[in-house]
Amino acid sequence: MNKLSLKIVTPSRIMYDGEAEMVIMRTKVGDIGIMAGHQPLVTVLDYGVLKLKISENEEKRAAVLGGFVEVDGEGVNILTDIAEWSDEIDKVRAEKAKERAERRLSEKSDGLDIVRAENALKRAMVRLHVND
Repeated sequence: MNKLSLKIVTPSRIMYDGEAEMVIMRTKVGDIGIMAGHQPLVTVLDYGVLKLKISENEEKRAAVLGGFVEVDGEGVNILTDIAEWSDEIDKVRAEKAKERAERRLSEKSDGLDIVRAENALKRAMVRLHVND
């Protein structure tokens, strides 16, 4: 199978820089799978699980919390503020963040707090479900 060049960059590190057979990610309009030879594309990433098929026997998964993806003739570039491999996620911390966000949402406070709580809940849910 042909491979594509993939780079995943956050403000603090280059998370991945190598080849892959396929990358699947959540965009604002739904999930998308990219393989070698994909048409050029620029789109916005949503909170979701990124699935990286490196080879027939190797796959990695990461929580990606928004960003941008660019597909061109040379490969795929993903720019995101936050991305964590599944083995980097502290599940206890994510569960506590989920509980805090759910509690804030149930309190029915002003609009800004609701938006923050909804975003916190989305982040926690992605982190908790990265291995599903």
